[in-house]
Amino acid sequence: MAADNDRTQEPTIFSAVLTPHRSLSRKGFLILMTVLGLISFATGMAFLLAGAWPVFGFCGLDVLLIYGAFQVSYRRAKAYEQVTVTPSELTVRKVSHQGRISEWTLNPLWVKLDRVVHAEFGIERLFLVSHGRRLAIAGCLGPQEKESFALALSAALGEAKRGPTRTVFN
Repeated sequence: MAADNDRTQEPTIFSAVLTPHRSLSRKGFLILMTVLGLISFATGMAFLLAGAWPVFGFCGLDVLLIYGAFQVSYRRAKAYEQVTVTPSELTVRKVSHQGRISEWTLNPLWVKLDRVVHAEFGIERLFLVSHGRRLAIAGCLGPQEKESFALALSAALGEAKRGPTRTVFN
């Protein structure tokens, strides 16, 4: 008698981790903030020397606001989606930037990949559709990346729908 946790592990047909793109590295961020700080300081000093001393404080405020916006952006970049396809399951796991986890498990035999396509820009949205319900996926990707992801996921779903292949030895 075999226990349930002795089940053989299914092979993974497809696995992808989708993360939001951030175009500015930490080093680039430090360079940008240094340049903005210097420009703001120079501008503030010019106003201070001209006798408009209250402007000096506001010149530092804009740099502080830009710094805060980048910190929010970097925190949000911690979010990701993980999509895994095996012969019997399609699992979508979304982890928010706060660490909140949402997970969906679908049968790949009943899942259809739905696309919302704009004529000029390409794929705008991707959905997994099963039993009348839609699950939005790959929202953090750009149109070209969504196209590539959709092709790979469609191929994986097709392979899962074909079922396991057997090797015949003669």
